[in-house]
Amino acid sequence: MFDPTTLTGIHTDISLFAIVAGIAVVAGLVRGLDRPTTAATFLALAFLTSATGFLFPFNGVLPSHVVGAVAILVLLPAIFARYAVGLEGRWHAIYAATAVASLYFLVFVAVAQAFTKVPALQAVAPSQGAPAFAVTQGLVLVAFIGLGVAAVRARRA
Repeated sequence: MFDPTTLTGIHTDISLFAIVAGIAVVAGLVRGLDRPTTAATFLALAFLTSATGFLFPFNGVLPSHVVGAVAILVLLPAIFARYAVGLEGRWHAIYAATAVASLYFLVFVAVAQAFTKVPALQAVAPSQGAPAFAVTQGLVLVAFIGLGVAAVRARRA
């Protein structure tokens, strides 16, 4: 087992690479493009991000575990749609929606981490209950809902 510092570095690197790959996948989906290699990379890294989150020492179920479990559950239909049914019919829309949702969960956590680690953000939102944190996460959610709708509709166009 890794020490927590090493695990944190690995987990963070995987998360950042997953976000970059996810941005490329979602950008392609919104434009009606399929990027199979990038999609495979994104799905694998998104899964690894959530899975490695469970390797940290903990006592009891934490909010991060709930987000990680939900993120994995959201990935399952994306993986099924892409690899078991080949994005046929309605499965393309399911894939698009769940791929965008998977990227959202990664970005949601990245924003939360930024507010705990970046001094300027800590100053405007010293806790996750602060209005600045809530507004930021709300704007991120609205943006991803828009991306999800655009990604689902792009295939029909």
